[in-house]
Amino acid sequence: MSRLVVVSNRIADPRKPAAGGLAVALGETLKKTGGLWFGWSGKTVPDGMPGEGKLNVHTAGTVTLAELDLAEEDVDAYYRGYSNGVLWPVFHYRLDLAHLESGYLSGYRRVNRLFARKLAPLLREDDLIWIHDYHLIPLAAELRAMGCANRIGFFLHIPLPPQQILAAIPSHEWLMRALFAYDLVGFQSEADLLNFSHYVQAEATAEPVGVSQFRAFNSTVQAGTFPIGIDVDEFRRLGQAREARDTYDTTCKEYSRRRLLIGVDRLDYSKGLPQRIRAFGELLREYPENRHSATLLQVASPSREDVDAYVDIQHELESLCGAINGNYGDLDWMPVRYIHRIIARRRLPGLYRACDVALVTPLRDGMNLVAKEFVVAQDESDPGVLVLSRFAGAAEQLKDALLVNPYDIPGTAQAIQRALQMPLEERRARHAALLENICRYDVHWWCRQFLETLAEIR
Repeated sequence: MSRLVVVSNRIADPRKPAAGGLAVALGETLKKTGGLWFGWSGKTVPDGMPGEGKLNVHTAGTVTLAELDLAEEDVDAYYRGYSNGVLWPVFHYRLDLAHLESGYLSGYRRVNRLFARKLAPLLREDDLIWIHDYHLIPLAAELRAMGCANRIGFFLHIPLPPQQILAAIPSHEWLMRALFAYDLVGFQSEADLLNFSHYVQAEATAEPVGVSQFRAFNSTVQAGTFPIGIDVDEFRRLGQAREARDTYDTTCKEYSRRRLLIGVDRLDYSKGLPQRIRAFGELLREYPENRHSATLLQVASPSREDVDAYVDIQHELESLCGAINGNYGDLDWMPVRYIHRIIARRRLPGLYRACDVALVTPLRDGMNLVAKEFVVAQDESDPGVLVLSRFAGAAEQLKDALLVNPYDIPGTAQAIQRALQMPLEERRARHAALLENICRYDVHWWCRQFLETLAEIR
């Protein structure tokens, strides 16, 4: 079996339970193959020169972790500037928030070149290389320029927008041409794959040479859909642990007279949080029977608080929650409980299980694993209902959720009302169908499917 080499913006020790989704997904294969995980350490080198970095290599069991410290100027350009100031908003369809004239592209290219230069000496001839996400789109092209002939795959965890939006990025041709240095490019959804197909044929005059296979720039790339899942067994074990059970008991006791709705999100403009709060306010206005009955628990974890767009949405969210609580709240009932901090992952299964409805309503999302975690956490004999945005990648798989357009505030309120009124038999049927899909296409299926496809490409 070839050694797996994973490259991502940030890395984590796969032995640690709180290492995160990517570590859970890839840890098993990394351990089996004695793999290498390469990425930015999250640290900066004091007085470091741009294009230079300090590499720290250490082991975590059978896995080698290679962490690169970056110069502060490189972090500003590559990470804050181009990755999160240009690619993130554009890929989430928010051209109005993208800093398209920022000049960060040279720093983005410089750091990808540095990654390649530091990674190349660590590679073996038969390594299988898997590069992750928008931070590292040009990395394979940089490795190829250095003579790397390994099989290299790329997976985009966020959405890929349509041709007309991508084309707004200065140097978009260079960016998308870089994808042809990969053997396999993976997307979360069929919509993303279709956008890629349209773009490369219209902008790069790529020629289809097979099923989702395209040839341009004297290279052929295979593209495919690989929707990421969760580790179902691990999340179930988490739900049986003491902290999750205590959270469930405490929440049920605290809200014994309420119907609970929950939203758990990173505070980001892509998550549709203001629209969700407005829809809940519309629910209370149009369906007054929910007053003194329904409570929305909205967790919005802090995110990039030094960026104006995130500060603006935080203030908007606080204002909306305050207005609803002021208009409808009473001495013994607060309609919205807004929590602007991180809730420990080990508590989430208990919190999900205590709630009647989950609101997962992003304006645009690559997948959204909260939707899948909520379903797994439910009591199968009396499950809650998932209200899911049609613009989340998860909507292609989870068709038995109540799918909504988050921009349609009255329509979302109607769906929430339907979820609160749904008969037990329908709730059980929908939940069973959702759970079957989530268990079949879990995170291990995702990892195995991508790597087997990559290994089979000639």
